[in-house]
Amino acid sequence: MYIDKNNIIYAANQETGQILIWSNDRINPTTVLHANLYSPLSIFVTMNGDIYVGDDSSIRQVLYSNSSKLIMPMTSRCIDLFIDITNSIYCSADLQHQVFKKWLGDNVSVMTSVAGTGSAGSAANQLNNPNGIFVDTNFDLYVADWRNNRIQLFRLRQSNGTTVAGNTSPNSTITLNHPSNVILDANKYLFITDTDNNRIIGSDENGFRCIVGCTGSSGSNSNQLKYPRSIAFDSSGNLYVVERDNNRIQKFSLSTNPCYGKFVIT
Repeated sequence: MYIDKNNIIYAANQETGQILIWSNDRINPTTVLHANLYSPLSIFVTMNGDIYVGDDSSIRQVLYSNSSKLIMPMTSRCIDLFIDITNSIYCSADLQHQVFKKWLGDNVSVMTSVAGTGSAGSAANQLNNPNGIFVDTNFDLYVADWRNNRIQLFRLRQSNGTTVAGNTSPNSTITLNHPSNVILDANKYLFITDTDNNRIIGSDENGFRCIVGCTGSSGSNSNQLKYPRSIAFDSSGNLYVVERDNNRIQKFSLSTNPCYGKFVIT
């Protein structure tokens, strides 16, 4: 899922191969793109409105003409994508236990590894099924290291990561169970999709705490989550959560919290 500056929501439907777009706070998608995609797993939208998806073993740009063009063939799937402020695209290749990077203005046919060795492991330079990724304005890379139950931070041009949340962290943080997504807000606080705990974790000046799905059990009520996968903020600070097993996108107003289900994935 991705939310742009105009609060337009983009999501990839893996089962149908469609790109779903919601605008104007609608419940049902306002645009559905059919772009001959096979199995889109990840999506990112640039400031110019260009849509990129990780489609099975390739990265493609989806066009509003219901077509797509190949950006990069991959030897493995991209379970998450990110494009930084220099127009470099990052692919989290979970089955290869690495994160790759390529400048979109470059015609080279290979991507450079920026995190992970290619072998699953829990050492500082290794990843084990990396999922969600986020790159800040300092080009620091945050990785939701799924099977290692931790969030890894890789500084620019550093092969060794630092655990900032979860297992192997040098500081007392919070226990994670298969984190699938990590994002930073405008204040550079971390927000984590703690998938198998069915909750969303947030940080602030006081450390980490549960902010959504804190009932201790999964479910379909408005205060519960069931296998959350990705998260995003809109321009008003509302938090959106994609839930795989409830087939929905939930919207949470963190300032008032109660929450309510808003968007439905069909």
